Parts: sequence; structure tokens; C-alpha cells
Amino acid sequence: MFEFDHTISTENGRQIQILESGQPDGVPVVVHSGTPSSRLLFRHWVEDALSRGIRLIGYDRPGYGGSEAAPGRIVADAADDIAAIARALGISRLGVWGASGGGPHALACAALLPDLVAAAAALASPTAYPSEGLDWFAGMGEDNILEFHKALESREALQSFVESSAPSMLDGEPESLMHALQSLLSPVDAAVVSGDFAAFLLKSIREAIGERGDGWVDDDLAFVRPWGFQLSQIRTPVLLWHGRHDRFVPFSHGEWLARHIPKVDARLSEDDGHLTLILRRIPDVHSWLLEQMK
Repeated sequence: MFEFDHTISTENGRQIQILESGQPDGVPVVVHSGTPSSRLLFRHWVEDALSRGIRLIGYDRPGYGGSEAAPGRIVADAADDIAAIARALGISRLGVWGASGGGPHALACAALLPDLVAAAAALASPTAYPSEGLDWFAGMGEDNILEFHKALESREALQSFVESSAPSMLDGEPESLMHALQSLLSPVDAAVVSGDFAAFLLKSIREAIGERGDGWVDDDLAFVRPWGFQLSQIRTPVLLWHGRHDRFVPFSHGEWLARHIPKVDARLSEDDGHLTLILRRIPDVHSWLLEQMK
């Protein structure tokens, strides 16, 4: 199994750190990680990608890990970064999937890169803030409610929140992660924060924010600003997956997106939470993407 960790440059010279794994000459699929997390790829995703002939590509959004920060970025800017990655790697057609905070960025690529992105999947994705007819905070765990209210207040307020929250997420023990996420974990999600999956989550968070919190701050600010595109622009096939037991991003967000993304393939699961989608549903996502890209 190959793994290639390296940087590419955008047209304006900004550095983006990427990680390639799976099948070197396989069908390219780019992963948009959650918030906060990094380019690192869970072993089970890579093994599945290899078995299906997928070249799986993770990247650090600006301000995370090895990627230079881009203060003031909006969700739509992810499309420019994915286009830059594709140019650097000589890729003319790819699939994308994004989970949690990666979901909006995957949708941006679907809307804004129709000639490059053949299909996209968004798992446990939030909607834009505000979204008409949606109580955005209803059903959300109190830690995320506080976090996003800080984002709405000011960059400085959010930075203070991130600085106070980061140590417990960087501790390196599953018990500390469980405690840090306590208000967000439904029983089905709490049950999977263990073993190699918990170790991966901790490693990815450390890689993302161990040196600085810029990426986390800029992600949250981007979520509560205009995204820079409309869901109605999407013509690329989109798979949407959301779990009823999600306290990170409430189920109502998934229902709202299902009503507003054109011709979406919506899987609104009664059994899943937030983390269970990331742990268990990626093989189904890979299968769906490959089917769309035939």
C-alpha cells in the first residue's frame, strides 16, 4: 500500500499539504475532513479504497497541519484548492466526499467544479447559517452551540474558545476525547469512540491543531458566513447521509439539505449518529462514487 505525504502550491504560491494513499493509479477521490481534523486517512478507508481501485487523497484545509492559513476564507474557496490539487497531480476528473465540517466543502466542489468533480458525497454536513425555515441550533449539543455562538460574536471570541478547548482534545487519550465531546455524543456515537478509531481521531486532531488553531477558527467563521454558492447550482450527482442520533450536526440539517440539493440521493438513517457515519459508511460512499464515475 503506497502513502505519499507532500505539498503542492496554488497559483498564488500558497502551500497545501496532501496525503495520497490507496491505489496509486486508481480513480482519484478527495476527502474533505471534519472540523477540526487533518489530511490523515483512517486505515479502514484506505484499505477499502485499495480494494476498489481508488487513489484516496486527503488534504489539510488552510490553517490546518502543513497548509498555510488563508484568513477570511469562505466555504467556496475549497473549490479553488481542489482545482489546484488536481492540476498539480495531473487529474482531470475526480470524486469527493466530506464528513461533518468537510461536508459543506464537498458541496462547494459539486456546485463550482462541474467539469472536474464527477460526483460528491456529504455525510453529517451542516447547512449554511442561517437557513430559511430551520432552527439551526435545535438538537445540537451544548458545546457546539457555544462554539458557533462565539463564531457569530467575533473572531477574537472564537479564538479564545478554541484556545481553551484545544488542550483536552490534544491530550492523547480516548477518555479525554470522550470528556471533551461529552455533550455531543449520543449513545451510538459514544459506543464507537474506542480502539483504532479513537486513536485515529486523536492523531488527526493533533496533526490539525497541535501547532496552531487557525484552521479550526477559519472553518467555523466560514460556516456562519455566506458560503459563496447556492445549493441550487449543483448539477453534479450528490449522495447525502445523515444520522438521526447526531448531536454534533442535528438530523434536521440533513433533512433540510435533502430538500434543497437538486436530485440528491439522500440516506437519512434512523440508526446512525455522527461518528458512526464516518466509521461505518465510507465503503458505501466509495461504492456509490465509483458507480457515478463509470
